[in-house]
Amino acid sequence: MLGKLLLLFTVVPVVELYLLITIGERLGAGATVALVLVTGLLGATLAKREGSRVLRNWQQSLERGEMPKEGVTSSLLVLVGGVLLVTPGVVTDLTGLLLLVPWSRRLVAGMLRKRLQHRFEMRSVVTGPAFFDLGAQAGPHGSVIDVDVVEVEATEPRDEDEPDARDRSAS
Repeated sequence: MLGKLLLLFTVVPVVELYLLITIGERLGAGATVALVLVTGLLGATLAKREGSRVLRNWQQSLERGEMPKEGVTSSLLVLVGGVLLVTPGVVTDLTGLLLLVPWSRRLVAGMLRKRLQHRFEMRSVVTGPAFFDLGAQAGPHGSVIDVDVVEVEATEPRDEDEPDARDRSAS
């Protein structure tokens, strides 16, 4: 996971910078800056429109008592797509645009669901709880200790100088 994040935050910016410099050499600095600003504005507009559409569809489905057809995955992909489009760069813009277009978002959401379901199934098989494990379990305040309660009645306080009744029986 750390390797993937390192790759994401080092390789992607270098590729983006290279592409922006190449585009800047071909189109000029002004056109490149305009391209970055237009895609950012387009991303914000599309993200708002698609996000509103997904939310509206959710509300209508819930009012009818149905589960929404577009799930949480699709909603998260709209959010990620909007963020990617607002982020300056060619690769992030293309990726963000693909996540905001409904047909490609459904395709990505389906692949993501299958991958997550497979990982969840594998993890639950390998690390799932055993049915026979009925030992002590940790509660919200630490480990649970199972004890038998013994009630003790208070007696008169004894004098510290007198030996305990147990001590007298031993001698």
